[in-house]
Amino acid sequence: MEKQLVVRKMSIEELHQESKKWISHLNFMKDEIVFFDHLLNSYVFEPDTPLLFEDLQKYEGKLRVSNELSSKVIEEIIEHGNKLGGLMEILNSSLDMAYQKKHSHYRLEVEECLENFRKLKTDLHSYASTILKKRHKKS
Repeated sequence: MEKQLVVRKMSIEELHQESKKWISHLNFMKDEIVFFDHLLNSYVFEPDTPLLFEDLQKYEGKLRVSNELSSKVIEEIIEHGNKLGGLMEILNSSLDMAYQKKHSHYRLEVEECLENFRKLKTDLHSYASTILKKRHKKS
């Protein structure tokens, strides 16, 4: 389901603060990606059946895609935030509608990136539970 672009009237300061919050969330997401990558490549995740190995490869690929997407979005948001910061220095009035719309577009992009990663984390937790339960039963 594709989300619809909703443009909210916000001050330059509010847009700038929201941009900083997005960067924080995306950087935390990148830290989680590193954690999951290390977890998937730990000795606990040496699957002894081909299907589990295929799943492992699939999740590693999805983590890689999430990492690349978050890096791209972070770069865009940093550039956007820098422009907003520059505007804060020269403007005290309301922001041009084009910036409001662009900011709303970034909001959608960030929300989609974070939501996709939340779904991936759910799948990874389920995958990990399956392998951990399987290994526990062998003990």
